[in-house]
Amino acid sequence: MHTTNRRQLLLAATTLALPAWALAQAKAPLPPLQVWKDPNCGCCKDWVAYLQADGFSVQVHDTGNTAVRRRLGLPERYASCHTGLIDGYVIEGHVNAREIRRLLAEKPQALGLAVPGMPVGSPGMDDPVYGGRQDPYDVLLVQRDGTARVYQSYFNRR
Repeated sequence: MHTTNRRQLLLAATTLALPAWALAQAKAPLPPLQVWKDPNCGCCKDWVAYLQADGFSVQVHDTGNTAVRRRLGLPERYASCHTGLIDGYVIEGHVNAREIRRLLAEKPQALGLAVPGMPVGSPGMDDPVYGGRQDPYDVLLVQRDGTARVYQSYFNRR
């Protein structure tokens, strides 16, 4: 088989293997993400840098996120160290870029995504100081009524 034909077949196979939301996000520009955080929090800075490296445009507000979280209606039980807002969705805590892209593509009727607490191994909480530790955690899809369901699990052995 000719090299050009192999490349075309490989590209076609790769494209078919991708979920529809991934294909849509690959073509669409990302809306800006606003983040409210403590100015002294290193893991928040690391999470912002992680998202910027993934192509997100992030506007950082170095103020506490508690008031913003309340204003946006996210229940305290889903709290973490920083709060974001993108395209009308709340992003609380160390949420993976992949799930934010998926949220933007799927556009569910929801308040947003949350990773409560600060699980080691999540984006921004993966500094070498943790020795490669990866605690299991869930990215939750938080509904407008305050309930939530697992949107994606990481490192879980369920």
